[in-house]
Amino acid sequence: MAVPTDSGDTFLREVDENLRRDQLQNIARKYGAWIIAGVVLLLAATGGWIYWQDRQAKAAAQQSEVLAQIYTDIGAGKVTTIPQRLDALAGKSSGALRASAMLTRAAVAIEQNERPVAIAKFREISADDDLPQPYRDLALIRSTTIEFDTIAPDQVIARLQPLTKPGNPWFGSAGELTAMALIKQGKKLEAGRLFAAMAADQQVPETIRARSVQIAGTLGVDASASMPTLAQ
Repeated sequence: MAVPTDSGDTFLREVDENLRRDQLQNIARKYGAWIIAGVVLLLAATGGWIYWQDRQAKAAAQQSEVLAQIYTDIGAGKVTTIPQRLDALAGKSSGALRASAMLTRAAVAIEQNERPVAIAKFREISADDDLPQPYRDLALIRSTTIEFDTIAPDQVIARLQPLTKPGNPWFGSAGELTAMALIKQGKKLEAGRLFAAMAADQQVPETIRARSVQIAGTLGVDASASMPTLAQ
């Protein structure tokens, strides 16, 4: 036997539904244009972001091809326009690609005996906070290497202090320059200990470690305990 429907409940549901419908209609009348505009703006922003990403990816691919062609031309000895092309590429690109173009520009300057240009370019790279840190560190080491004989030993040591630490990826290169600066200061024992530390650090390239063992010995520091590690 069917249970009779409560007419009161039915009436309340109908009233509730009517109220909800009226509220939605009122919202649509009052804010419909704003809602539609918001949706349109969201779609436009999303589409614009996707378009921008696509443009960025295509631009990066084209710039990579330009850099690759520059390397090919350098290998073929076609270097007349290389500096201008590298400068133009560095001005249009960013991140690792820009850093690579700038480092290559500095290397070309060295090959063309333009030492001031190379130093200026390396300094520009090392001071640029927008570039990846490994490139900045490499540029700092390269500029210090070129300037080593013309700047004070304490300046060399201060520059490279952040990199002259065991475990740092640049410990070998920065450590050698720092140790040579210490020798120029007459601090041979301190330099020998630094060479010994480089010899003991397995992250340092083996050629530098082997050389460090030998130089440390000439400075009165026995680093031969590192030799078995080198042989592994």
